[in-house]
Amino acid sequence: MLRYAVLGCGFWSRYQIAGWRQVGGVRLVAVYNRTREKAEAVARKFGVPAVYDNPGKLLDRERLDFVDIITDVDTHARFVRMAADRRIPVICQKPMAPDYAAAAGMVASCRQAGVKYLIHENWRWQAPIRAFKRALDSGAVGKPFRARIQFSNSFPVFANQPFLRNLRRFILTDIGSHILDTARFLFGEVKILACRTARINPGIRGEDVATVMLGMESGTTVNCEMSYASRLENERFPDTYILAECSRGSIELAPGYRVRVTGKRGTRSFVAAPPRYPWADRAYDVVHASIADCNRNLLGALRGKWRAETTGRDNLRTMELVFGSYESARKGQVYTTKGR
Repeated sequence: MLRYAVLGCGFWSRYQIAGWRQVGGVRLVAVYNRTREKAEAVARKFGVPAVYDNPGKLLDRERLDFVDIITDVDTHARFVRMAADRRIPVICQKPMAPDYAAAAGMVASCRQAGVKYLIHENWRWQAPIRAFKRALDSGAVGKPFRARIQFSNSFPVFANQPFLRNLRRFILTDIGSHILDTARFLFGEVKILACRTARINPGIRGEDVATVMLGMESGTTVNCEMSYASRLENERFPDTYILAECSRGSIELAPGYRVRVTGKRGTRSFVAAPPRYPWADRAYDVVHASIADCNRNLLGALRGKWRAETTGRDNLRTMELVFGSYESARKGQVYTTKGR
């Protein structure tokens, strides 16, 4: 059984820890939070034996097989380097870093220390998105030439995570890291992109709407639409809707987790609902359910069974898309990826 510690005991930590319990094979031995009372509350809830308000002391005193970093993005680089310096494998929440240079430095630190560095990028592990991927890879409707990925709603996300109000860069880092990674997962790597952003909510600092057009290396064009300012008939937070137009038909991920595959002989459809866990918040159902599958993949990688899908090195490509989108929006120009 692998021993691990959690750094950060905010809103998301309770579901991340519950996801680890669902997977099994790990033991949470210590938690850290700068506000000790929050760490103590999480420790009571999950029966954690050790509580710290000093991350260095935790990493020095505890015998750990890995550390799970669930703090605000601005602290990720510091904590990743602290763990790497002690030769402790790292799992870090998305977005990896507040800028590309910091993300690249984190990957380099772990590579130089010889420790695994994994990113908890769970969106691609959502059951309906995995089902969409299987349908696409089957080749039943040919190769995609155009696609749309949409995450648009008016969910009051700031109620549970008030710190998001003050982010100078908001939806592209918070949701864009998910959606752009999903685009890579489904359609391959990106060659060029163009982005426009907007701030509709006057009570926040960053952008709450972004549209990113991706030109994939395969020739497919993928339009990624993200918004927390959209009141729609079928917004259904936190669902992601996807449409791929292909050479012999189309595939759609529609409301209700329904996947529709349309070809010359008509449409067949099926429901790819996520598993239900008693610890998941119904408002985040499909997202929380994906935590367990993501953790299972990361755990297998930590044990040397396979290569994780979302390594730090792989996630650098997603981070380039996030920060390339900001550059495109700021300059009003197409961004060309560096092809790392």
